[in-house]
Amino acid sequence: MTETDNIVAETAERIFADLADAQTINHDKQGSWKAPLWQALAENGLALSWVPEDCDGSGTSMAEGFSVLSVAGRAGVSVPLAETMLAGWLLAQGKIKSPAGMMTVAPANTRDRLTLNGDGTISGRARGIPFAREAKHIAVVAGSSIALIDASACKIDAGLSLAGDHSDTVHLDKVKPTAIAKAPAGIDEKALLLMGALARSLQIAGALETMLSISVQYSGERVAFEKKISKFQAVQHNLAKLAGETSAALAAASSAADAFSHGAPIDDALFLEAAAAKIRCSEAAEKGAAIAHQVHGAIGFTQEHILHRYTLRALAWRDDFGSESYWAVELGKLVANLGADELWPLVASR
Repeated sequence: MTETDNIVAETAERIFADLADAQTINHDKQGSWKAPLWQALAENGLALSWVPEDCDGSGTSMAEGFSVLSVAGRAGVSVPLAETMLAGWLLAQGKIKSPAGMMTVAPANTRDRLTLNGDGTISGRARGIPFAREAKHIAVVAGSSIALIDASACKIDAGLSLAGDHSDTVHLDKVKPTAIAKAPAGIDEKALLLMGALARSLQIAGALETMLSISVQYSGERVAFEKKISKFQAVQHNLAKLAGETSAALAAASSAADAFSHGAPIDDALFLEAAAAKIRCSEAAEKGAAIAHQVHGAIGFTQEHILHRYTLRALAWRDDFGSESYWAVELGKLVANLGADELWPLVASR
């Protein structure tokens, strides 16, 4: 990580520390914390990290943006920061200027496709769109085009993820885009899914870091049978497994982020990195959430405790932009198409 990356990450950490305190959010049933947090993220250019200055963004690097996503994962907040960053990245591929406000992207489901009609309008259905009801605009891939859609022009059916965040179905019935451009070579639905999968991998890894931290802290405070539970071998063993899952997720997500940060076209090597990261991080989310709740016991399942904020969100992120099962199948197809002689060179080159 470069000095600039550190500055951007430190800015994000400071904002989340000041405006997204876990206990404060947990007790704020009205959601009054969201507006000040989003304003701070937007004013500091974090929401449009991947948008160049000539498209009205902050012009930070891919690596800097990835560092922001890691910090956001550790905070476990319910705001469309990752989605707005992805939308800005997608629009920038078509040289479309990013509007102010919250955005999201479509399609986010591996089975959905949007169609560009002959009259320049867009039709189709996109399911599982994160924060669609809160977004002002939606950046979409439709055929070989990238378009900016006003969310108010779409019919949106409300839905919720496992964590209680908006995960909506967006219906487009000959919607006229606010702006549209031809997508450059290599930018299509699969590229968007890969970027989304990598973003979720970094967020999951960040959430696991927080799960580990609060689990270690709790085990050092909770007393049972006249001694701290951190002294029990079974608890120590569980914490060691949680640390191992966290480290594995961080390694996989960081490796993929580093590969994408070099700005190379999305090829088989980058596909391998992103797919492997989503698979490993999703597996770690399942195992890590179970261990964290085991350490906390019954208290971890209550709404009053902050643990569920990270475990449920990490579990929900597993399904966004392709589940681990989907990416495992796609990775298997890649290996089969390359043939046995090309597998080892591809793996060894990473």
